[in-house]
Amino acid sequence: MSEKLQKVLANQGLGSRREMERWIEQGRVSVNGSLATLGDRVEADEQIRVDGHLLSRQTEKPICRVLMYNKPEGELCSRHDPEGRPTVFERLPAIRLGRWIAVGRLDINTSGLLLFTNDGELANRLMHPKCEIEREYAVRVFGEVSKPTLTTLQKGVELDDGVARFTSIKPRPNDDESMNQWYNVTLSEGRNREVRRLWESQNVQVSRLMRVRYGPVELQKRLPIGAWVELELDDVNALRKMVQLTDETQSMVDVRQTKLDHARLSRMRRSVKKHRARKEGQTKRR
Repeated sequence: MSEKLQKVLANQGLGSRREMERWIEQGRVSVNGSLATLGDRVEADEQIRVDGHLLSRQTEKPICRVLMYNKPEGELCSRHDPEGRPTVFERLPAIRLGRWIAVGRLDINTSGLLLFTNDGELANRLMHPKCEIEREYAVRVFGEVSKPTLTTLQKGVELDDGVARFTSIKPRPNDDESMNQWYNVTLSEGRNREVRRLWESQNVQVSRLMRVRYGPVELQKRLPIGAWVELELDDVNALRKMVQLTDETQSMVDVRQTKLDHARLSRMRRSVKKHRARKEGQTKRR
């Protein structure tokens, strides 16, 4: 039985369906020697090449895995950067089948929760607008914000790519005497720089932005910046259930080792510090 080409590529762990569609449009994929086009369907015995390399189609279905990464500011959500800047993929663990796929993106100046999975279908559904997965951000803005402005941001603002709005805005207690104010905001889509653009549309300056939740998954408060932790089976299946995928039955996570105790946190911090020092050394040698 034939399947859509982009779905086959995503199921091999090469990336999300959206990313595979871009590869096809860019002429990177061929089927039986002919350049592929969007909409192509393929049979199990057809030869698929990506960038000229024959794709060895895996018959073994990998276990669905999901990582939670606490992204620092200054890292790019791309696999490689020509300028040598740090990327979010550099510290992820090695994977035997497929590769890690980022679930959405955060811009270089945004920190916080970033999910990765090796399941292309899960990644595609979590990012698809029709699934309306709620994202929550902690945002620090400069100066006081009027109630009419907050009301406008929830009713909807016309941006250059359509109307956008926050589904909720909750002020957080301000413990200092600075002019900055913190809010927790939620929205149900992930357009480029949407949170920043919404605030900027009301002439409000964002001084810090951090994602703290994606669907049912909340950023663990003790997880060091620049560190990752793999989600347990129940958390993986909570994500799968949200997008109407069947439960995963296996996990590579040892639940006895998931607690972020002092020893594990210390190892994480040392690893992050070592990576940063190595990256800085590489930058200086350029």
